[in-house]
Amino acid sequence: MKKLYGEDRRQILLEKIKTSSNPLTGSELAAFASVSRQVIVSDMTLLKAKGEPIIATSQGYLYMNSQAAGDISRSIACLHKKEDTERELKVLVNAGVTVKDVTVEHPVYGELTAGIHVSSEQDVERFMQRVRDTGASYLLELTGGYHLHTITAPNVAMLEEAIRAMRENGFLLEESE
Repeated sequence: MKKLYGEDRRQILLEKIKTSSNPLTGSELAAFASVSRQVIVSDMTLLKAKGEPIIATSQGYLYMNSQAAGDISRSIACLHKKEDTERELKVLVNAGVTVKDVTVEHPVYGELTAGIHVSSEQDVERFMQRVRDTGASYLLELTGGYHLHTITAPNVAMLEEAIRAMRENGFLLEESE
């Protein structure tokens, strides 16, 4: 494809993200538009500033109209060591839920939330590989392991199953008596 410029490029990229059933990486979008990955980062920032609900996940950029039709969500409080992150995420996705994000309370910045958007073991493995490849830290490292996840599912029973599985695995933070 020939090189795309400015607003025309952003509109074509926006349409590509909107119609994709999978996240698209910055590198994929850069190759598509014949520009650098840094130009894509700039384009996504400008599109977000215009109110487009684009999110950057470990798998790439997603367009979020809203949550899937009929999906319900719940926030759960979790506690574990960084070494247990992969197992925690797999417990959740194997219960049939999507892990939308992670939130921690930072002493200076307040609430920090980052999108995760994993729904399958394959998504979790890609997420974990991205963490390893980049050497990134987990947000829970800022809070001694305390964090929240927003989980979504098509029905309450699936959310309840995920919560039960988290409790069984010792990942759920619950009020003490």
